[in-house]
Amino acid sequence: MITTILISLVKSLVLILVLLGGFAYLTYYERKILGRFHVRLGPNRAGPFGLLQPIADAVKAIFKEEVVPGHIKDKLIYLLGPILTMITPLIAFAVIPMAPDLTIGGVTIHFYIADANIALLYIVGVTSFAAYGVILGGWSSNNNYGLLGALRTASQMISYELPLGILIVAIVLSTNIGRDQGSMSLVEILNRPRPWWLWLWLLLAFPAFYITMLAENNRSPFDLPETENELVAGYQTEYGGMKFAMYMMGEYLSMIASSALMVTLFFGGWHGPLATPGTWYGPLIGFGWFAIKIIIVLFLYLWVRASVPRIRYDQLLAFNWKVLFPFSLIYMAITAVMVALL
Repeated sequence: MITTILISLVKSLVLILVLLGGFAYLTYYERKILGRFHVRLGPNRAGPFGLLQPIADAVKAIFKEEVVPGHIKDKLIYLLGPILTMITPLIAFAVIPMAPDLTIGGVTIHFYIADANIALLYIVGVTSFAAYGVILGGWSSNNNYGLLGALRTASQMISYELPLGILIVAIVLSTNIGRDQGSMSLVEILNRPRPWWLWLWLLLAFPAFYITMLAENNRSPFDLPETENELVAGYQTEYGGMKFAMYMMGEYLSMIASSALMVTLFFGGWHGPLATPGTWYGPLIGFGWFAIKIIIVLFLYLWVRASVPRIRYDQLLAFNWKVLFPFSLIYMAITAVMVALL
């Protein structure tokens, strides 16, 4: 029992450190990719190839003066908003398997914190709290721009979580094909073999799932809660220093967590050549495949930001209710028929 607790604590600490490092260099990755799209260099001053730029940004954020405006409605809620937004993607990562198991001295090490049989439901529930961080921050700022950003976040999250939830139900249904029951455990979903035609059927849902993730993470072209040309910085307007940095951390960590979820559901997670369970090198190669797939999905986020213009708010809602929501219902209905027949 004590050994299990210690292993879980060590894995949690390592996971948090890896994710924080991933967040730091995701900002570098984004600025370099956008620089290429814009035919410029991107960060190239701090360290070789600009690799120390994330560290310079962190030092700058840490030493900035922490100012709490006098017109804030509730200081506790004002401070709680960015913390809640940053913590939720870290918690969501607990049920995502990142590599095959490793056995050392009779002790099996799992490369996930917990294998919950309601993992998908857990992720949807936990990630929803990130929206509360944005809403609380925008409301407590007592600023019109912040309040408008919070209201936009609320309506955007409520709208796009519907097709997201329906697509997740369809994916869970698909795990029931040819078996007695389905599963919401990501470990179980990842390890169950799928015929090639089921992979193709699931990939058909990936574009819609990916679009809902863009909206859930407030990424371009759905970054209307913080659009600079309309709301200054939206819900972040009254934040600075580390409080602003925590909102940024929450957004980028959410991108990593959602990319890991999409990789697990649609692209086989850590599975790949030489990622063999039971071998000493399997976890290392498996984690490498997992990381490479996440980097590729993250590139899609950056590609969209560099290529697609921001849409109007009425277009955002109309696209959800007229396109994504009907598509998700039809996709789930067809999947249910397939489960019943096969």
